[in-house]
Amino acid sequence: MSGRWIQEWDPEDEVFWRETGERIARRNLLFSVFSEHIGFSLWSMWSVMVLFMGPAYHVDPAGKFFLISTATAVGAVVRIPYTFAVARFGGRNWTIFSALSLLVPTAAAYAVMKPGTSYATFMAVAALAGIGGGNFASSMTNINSFFPLRKKGWALGLNAGGGNIGVPVVQLVGLLVIGTAGATHPRIVLAVYVPLIVAAAVGAAWKMDNLAPVRNDTGAALEAVRDRHTWIMSLLYIGTFGSFIGYSFAFGLVLQTQFGRTPLQAASLTFIGPLLGSVIRPIGGLLADRVGGARITLWNFAAMAVATGVVIYASVEKSLGVFLVGFISLFVLSGLGNGSTYKMIPAIFQARAVSKGMVGEDAVAYGRRLSGAAMGLIGAVGALGGLGINLAFRQSFLSNGTGTAAFVSFLAFYAVCFMVTWAVYLRFPVAKATASERVYAGV
Repeated sequence: MSGRWIQEWDPEDEVFWRETGERIARRNLLFSVFSEHIGFSLWSMWSVMVLFMGPAYHVDPAGKFFLISTATAVGAVVRIPYTFAVARFGGRNWTIFSALSLLVPTAAAYAVMKPGTSYATFMAVAALAGIGGGNFASSMTNINSFFPLRKKGWALGLNAGGGNIGVPVVQLVGLLVIGTAGATHPRIVLAVYVPLIVAAAVGAAWKMDNLAPVRNDTGAALEAVRDRHTWIMSLLYIGTFGSFIGYSFAFGLVLQTQFGRTPLQAASLTFIGPLLGSVIRPIGGLLADRVGGARITLWNFAAMAVATGVVIYASVEKSLGVFLVGFISLFVLSGLGNGSTYKMIPAIFQARAVSKGMVGEDAVAYGRRLSGAAMGLIGAVGALGGLGINLAFRQSFLSNGTGTAAFVSFLAFYAVCFMVTWAVYLRFPVAKATASERVYAGV
């Protein structure tokens, strides 16, 4: 699969960007979004499949939480090799392959989704669905290389937001199937996605490009691993994206288990939060471009803590209406924070270059190398936050029969993220800040 290769690419050159680069970058962004969207849908399909698993399946709520946790965990782990696959095989080529590979978990789920299937089989098939989570890492790494630094917040936010929308879309498909065919026909959901997977692969082959200048750089990867900001941003991304994906997978189950909703009632609500969180992600990136990623991230965590307090109150008082207001607010805020934190990554490593005395193209190249290497690791660790949320819910429901204890732990974590963001990126007055700190904060 040799693909179509672009040999020279310099988006920071404004003439090149205006005359050639922007058109090509936008085209690749469009088809990258579509492929990543399908990947997210298939990664999160078990958040929908468990709604179809009635008493005949003999799987209790804790078992269902563990199924979606399995998909979350695999999706997080495969993000690391997917990140480096873009440079090894080319963004276009890898998008074709990664899209077609989604046929495997789809076909496997189609075969086993029936009463009588063993729990171990369900776990194995849920693990296969995790490969859909890897599409995010390769897509973000690829698109990061196409756009100049001044456009990365918007481009990465749009790319990720369009992908994230795959979560509410598959939930809407599930709602449509439950509302029309009933809760005994999960295979219809899976059948819908087969032609979409093929369309994503064909679109990538037809319209996307490989960038020859993008190459795996072992030195950059090792440097990114050693850089403390990679791990600090991983922590913050657990708080934003980990929340988004964890809540997306668990929302329907929480409504069924804690509030006694039927599959149809749960499905009619679960898509709202992920949809709003996905739509607002590009806005988080755009605000970060204009105001500064650290500022947006800081106050976003404060707002997430407040929303979590509302959810805890509603959980204790058993108020579904208040619970929905607080929980959906968490989705919106996690989406906003997703955009702002991801904008911070290239700015941080660009600033590292400046602090080392680099200027011009040298600084740009250094920032691009390290941010590309760091994104895969940060994305993987962030997705593991979703696993933590799913396991926290499982333990909370096992121990107490409600999700209240889990939400208390989330509140504490958001407080930690708030303090870390302030302490590392915003505590110094502008006049005393180093060049790197000013770029981190966006001031």
